[in-house]
Amino acid sequence: MTAGTVAGRTDADRGHGDAGYVLRTATADDLGGARAVMLDTVYRDLKSGYVPRWHADIIDPEAAYLRPERCTLLVVEHRGEIVATGAVRDRGPQTPPNPPWVAERFPSGSTAQLCRIYVRPEHRRHGLARRLVRELGEFAVRAGGYEALYLHTDPAVPGAEPFWRSLAREVCDERTLPGGGQGIVHFELPMPGAATVSGGAARATPGGGAARTIPGGGAARTNPAR
Repeated sequence: MTAGTVAGRTDADRGHGDAGYVLRTATADDLGGARAVMLDTVYRDLKSGYVPRWHADIIDPEAAYLRPERCTLLVVEHRGEIVATGAVRDRGPQTPPNPPWVAERFPSGSTAQLCRIYVRPEHRRHGLARRLVRELGEFAVRAGGYEALYLHTDPAVPGAEPFWRSLAREVCDERTLPGGGQGIVHFELPMPGAATVSGGAARATPGGGAARTIPGGGAARTNPAR
Protein backbone atom coordinates (compact mmCIF):
# COMPACT_ATOMS: atom_id res chain seq x y z
CA MET A 1 0.00 0.00 0.00
CA THR A 2 1.58 3.30 -1.07
CA ALA A 3 1.20 6.75 0.48
CA GLY A 4 -2.12 8.35 -0.35
CA THR A 5 -3.69 5.04 -1.39
CA VAL A 6 -6.17 3.15 0.79
CA ALA A 7 -8.17 0.15 -0.40
CA GLY A 8 -8.10 1.35 -3.99
CA ARG A 9 -8.88 4.98 -3.16
CA THR A 10 -6.28 7.59 -4.02
CA ASP A 11 -5.80 11.14 -2.87
CA ALA A 12 -2.80 13.40 -3.17
CA ASP A 13 -0.95 14.40 -0.05
CA ARG A 14 -2.18 17.77 1.09
CA GLY A 15 0.50 20.06 2.51
CA HIS A 16 -0.91 23.09 4.29
CA GLY A 17 2.18 25.21 4.62
CA ASP A 18 1.50 25.78 8.34
CA ALA A 19 4.82 24.93 9.94
CA GLY A 20 5.17 21.75 7.89
CA TYR A 21 1.80 20.11 8.59
CA VAL A 22 0.73 17.55 5.98
CA LEU A 23 -2.77 16.06 5.99
CA ARG A 24 -3.15 12.78 4.14
CA THR A 25 -4.90 9.45 4.04
CA ALA A 26 -3.37 7.00 6.51
CA THR A 27 -1.50 3.91 5.43
CA ALA A 28 -0.57 0.81 7.42
CA ASP A 29 2.72 2.49 8.31
CA ASP A 30 0.86 5.31 10.07
CA LEU A 31 -1.27 3.15 12.35
CA GLY A 32 1.12 3.06 15.29
CA GLY A 33 1.35 6.85 15.39
CA ALA A 34 -2.40 7.27 14.88
CA ARG A 35 -3.15 4.77 17.64
CA ALA A 36 -0.85 6.65 20.02
CA VAL A 37 -2.70 9.94 19.38
CA MET A 38 -6.06 8.24 19.96
CA LEU A 39 -5.07 6.40 23.12
CA ASP A 40 -3.41 9.46 24.62
CA THR A 41 -6.62 11.40 23.98
CA VAL A 42 -9.00 8.89 25.54
CA TYR A 43 -6.83 8.68 28.64
CA ARG A 44 -5.82 12.32 28.99
CA ASP A 45 -8.77 14.33 27.59
CA LEU A 46 -11.77 11.99 27.67
CA LYS A 47 -10.54 10.41 30.92
CA SER A 48 -12.40 7.19 30.09
CA GLY A 49 -9.32 5.11 29.40
CA TYR A 50 -9.59 2.25 26.94
CA VAL A 51 -13.10 0.75 26.93
CA PRO A 52 -13.31 -2.23 24.53
CA ARG A 53 -16.95 -1.71 23.51
CA TRP A 54 -16.20 1.92 22.55
CA HIS A 55 -12.61 1.80 21.38
CA ALA A 56 -12.09 -1.42 19.41
CA ASP A 57 -11.44 0.70 16.31
CA ILE A 58 -8.43 2.25 18.05
CA ILE A 59 -6.83 -1.15 18.54
CA ASP A 60 -7.50 -2.26 14.96
CA PRO A 61 -7.89 0.88 12.82
CA GLU A 62 -6.95 -1.03 9.69
CA ALA A 63 -10.06 -3.21 9.96
CA ALA A 64 -12.22 -0.27 11.03
CA TYR A 65 -11.10 2.37 8.55
CA LEU A 66 -8.55 1.28 5.96
CA ARG A 67 -10.16 -1.86 4.55
CA PRO A 68 -13.83 -0.80 4.16
CA GLU A 69 -14.39 1.10 0.91
CA ARG A 70 -16.67 3.74 2.43
CA CYS A 71 -14.55 4.42 5.52
CA THR A 72 -11.31 6.32 5.88
CA LEU A 73 -8.68 7.44 8.36
CA LEU A 74 -6.82 10.70 7.85
CA VAL A 75 -3.69 11.75 9.67
CA VAL A 76 -1.75 14.97 10.02
CA GLU A 77 2.02 14.54 9.99
CA HIS A 78 4.45 17.10 11.37
CA ARG A 79 8.19 16.52 11.02
CA GLY A 80 7.75 12.79 10.75
CA GLU A 81 5.31 12.45 13.67
CA ILE A 82 1.56 11.82 13.51
CA VAL A 83 0.00 14.64 15.52
CA ALA A 84 -3.71 14.48 14.58
CA THR A 85 -6.29 12.00 13.35
CA GLY A 86 -9.80 11.96 11.94
CA ALA A 87 -11.98 9.19 10.55
CA VAL A 88 -15.25 8.34 8.84
CA ARG A 89 -17.11 5.15 9.56
CA ASP A 90 -20.29 3.89 7.87
CA ARG A 91 -22.05 3.16 11.15
CA GLY A 92 -24.60 5.38 12.84
CA PRO A 93 -25.06 5.75 16.60
CA GLN A 94 -26.38 2.61 18.27
CA THR A 95 -29.09 2.23 20.90
CA PRO A 96 -28.38 1.57 23.66
CA PRO A 97 -26.55 3.60 24.82
CA ASN A 98 -27.81 6.43 22.58
CA PRO A 99 -31.45 7.62 22.56
CA PRO A 100 -33.54 5.46 20.18
CA TRP A 101 -34.74 8.42 18.13
CA VAL A 102 -31.15 9.56 17.52
CA ALA A 103 -30.22 6.07 16.28
CA GLU A 104 -33.30 6.01 14.03
CA ARG A 105 -32.46 9.39 12.58
CA PHE A 106 -28.94 8.30 11.67
CA PRO A 107 -29.09 4.72 10.37
CA SER A 108 -25.96 2.79 9.54
CA GLY A 109 -25.11 2.71 5.86
CA SER A 110 -26.54 6.11 4.97
CA THR A 111 -24.80 7.92 7.84
CA ALA A 112 -21.15 8.95 7.73
CA GLN A 113 -20.06 9.15 11.36
CA LEU A 114 -17.07 11.38 12.03
CA CYS A 115 -14.81 9.79 14.62
CA ARG A 116 -11.48 10.22 16.40
CA ILE A 117 -10.92 13.83 15.44
CA TYR A 118 -8.07 14.28 17.86
CA VAL A 119 -5.17 16.76 17.87
CA ARG A 120 -2.22 16.59 20.24
CA PRO A 121 -2.37 19.56 22.66
CA GLU A 122 0.88 21.13 21.50
CA HIS A 123 -0.42 21.21 17.90
CA ARG A 124 -3.81 22.78 18.57
CA ARG A 125 -4.73 26.27 17.37
CA HIS A 126 -3.37 25.56 13.89
CA GLY A 127 -6.76 24.83 12.29
CA LEU A 128 -5.98 21.13 11.96
CA ALA A 129 -9.34 19.90 13.28
CA ARG A 130 -11.25 22.12 10.87
CA ARG A 131 -9.16 20.87 7.97
CA LEU A 132 -9.79 17.29 9.00
CA VAL A 133 -13.55 17.92 9.20
CA ARG A 134 -13.56 19.49 5.74
CA GLU A 135 -11.58 16.64 4.18
CA LEU A 136 -13.71 13.98 5.89
CA GLY A 137 -16.90 15.59 4.64
CA GLU A 138 -15.54 15.68 1.12
CA PHE A 139 -14.56 12.02 1.41
CA ALA A 140 -18.14 11.15 2.44
CA VAL A 141 -19.47 12.89 -0.67
CA ARG A 142 -17.00 11.07 -2.93
CA ALA A 143 -17.77 7.72 -1.29
CA GLY A 144 -21.42 8.05 -2.28
CA GLY A 145 -24.57 6.83 -0.56
CA TYR A 146 -24.22 8.97 2.55
CA GLU A 147 -27.14 11.23 3.41
CA ALA A 148 -25.93 12.67 6.71
CA LEU A 149 -22.74 13.55 8.57
CA TYR A 150 -23.09 12.70 12.25
CA LEU A 151 -20.91 12.96 15.33
CA HIS A 152 -21.16 13.21 19.08
CA THR A 153 -18.83 14.88 21.52
CA ASP A 154 -18.12 14.99 25.22
CA PRO A 155 -18.62 18.60 26.38
CA ALA A 156 -16.38 17.93 29.39
CA VAL A 157 -13.37 18.02 27.04
CA PRO A 158 -12.02 21.59 26.99
CA GLY A 159 -12.96 23.37 23.78
CA ALA A 160 -14.89 20.46 22.24
CA GLU A 161 -18.42 21.80 22.56
CA PRO A 162 -17.79 25.33 21.24
CA PHE A 163 -15.73 23.90 18.38
CA TRP A 164 -18.53 21.65 17.18
CA ARG A 165 -21.20 24.29 17.74
CA SER A 166 -19.24 26.55 15.40
CA LEU A 167 -19.51 23.97 12.61
CA ALA A 168 -22.61 21.87 13.24
CA ARG A 169 -26.19 21.87 14.46
CA GLU A 170 -27.24 20.23 17.69
CA VAL A 171 -29.52 17.22 17.47
CA CYS A 172 -29.63 16.17 21.11
CA ASP A 173 -27.93 17.41 24.25
CA GLU A 174 -28.19 14.42 26.55
CA ARG A 175 -27.52 16.62 29.57
CA THR A 176 -31.10 17.83 29.21
CA LEU A 177 -32.56 14.30 29.33
CA PRO A 178 -33.90 12.75 32.54
CA GLY A 179 -30.88 11.58 34.50
CA GLY A 180 -28.49 13.40 32.16
CA GLY A 181 -28.06 10.47 29.76
CA GLN A 182 -24.40 9.92 28.86
CA GLY A 183 -23.69 13.63 29.17
CA ILE A 184 -22.75 13.88 25.47
CA VAL A 185 -24.04 16.10 22.68
CA HIS A 186 -25.09 14.77 19.27
CA PHE A 187 -24.52 16.93 16.18
CA GLU A 188 -25.14 16.93 12.45
CA LEU A 189 -22.86 18.59 9.95
CA PRO A 190 -24.19 19.64 6.54
CA MET A 191 -22.83 17.66 3.64
CA PRO A 192 -20.22 19.64 1.66
CA GLY A 193 -21.82 21.51 -1.20
CA ALA A 194 -25.08 21.82 0.73
CA ALA A 195 -26.66 24.75 2.52
CA THR A 196 -28.48 24.87 5.81
CA VAL A 197 -31.39 27.11 6.61
CA SER A 198 -31.00 29.09 9.81
CA GLY A 199 -33.45 31.78 10.81
CA GLY A 200 -34.92 31.74 7.32
CA ALA A 201 -31.66 32.49 5.53
CA ALA A 202 -29.67 29.98 3.53
CA ARG A 203 -26.11 29.60 4.73
CA ALA A 204 -23.54 28.08 2.39
CA THR A 205 -21.49 25.25 3.83
CA PRO A 206 -17.81 24.50 3.11
CA GLY A 207 -17.27 23.39 -0.45
CA GLY A 208 -19.94 25.61 -1.97
CA GLY A 209 -22.27 24.37 -4.70
CA ALA A 210 -25.83 23.09 -4.69
CA ALA A 211 -28.16 23.83 -1.81
CA ARG A 212 -29.52 21.16 0.51
CA THR A 213 -31.76 21.69 3.48
CA ILE A 214 -31.23 19.39 6.44
CA PRO A 215 -34.55 17.72 7.28
CA GLY A 216 -35.94 17.81 10.77
CA GLY A 217 -34.78 21.35 11.57
CA GLY A 218 -32.97 22.42 14.67
CA ALA A 219 -30.35 19.85 15.51
CA ALA A 220 -27.05 18.71 14.15
CA ARG A 221 -24.89 15.64 14.67
CA THR A 222 -21.21 14.61 14.67
CA ASN A 223 -18.36 12.34 16.41
CA PRO A 224 -16.79 9.18 18.08
CA ALA A 225 -18.04 5.66 17.69
CA ARG A 226 -20.65 4.39 20.08
